[in-house]
Amino acid sequence: MATAFSLPAPGLHAFDLAAANKTLPPSPTDAAKAKAKTAAQNFEAVFLNSMFEQMYTGVDGDGPFGGNGATGVWRSFLTDEYAKTIAKAGGIGIATQVYKTLIAAQEAHR
Repeated sequence: MATAFSLPAPGLHAFDLAAANKTLPPSPTDAAKAKAKTAAQNFEAVFLNSMFEQMYTGVDGDGPFGGNGATGVWRSFLTDEYAKTIAKAGGIGIATQVYKTLIAAQEAHR
């Protein structure tokens, strides 16, 4: 297998493919990209969950469980599912930026 080729145009020199491949950092694999996307969505879901929990701060209500101790547990599950669903559906843009940052960090590290 040849590692160099010559261009027929005058004034151009041979290009060493092996040396060029060594200088370029390998791009992240599909598995790494999928893992980064999942991590970015999870990060956005945690952020959204925190924001949604703030909606219920100081709210005592007659909710589905009559305002007793179970209301807090029910609300935490509800806000968690809201956050996961919104993040998975595209979210508010945090996951996209986190994903781009993760991929850039992986490319810079290699």
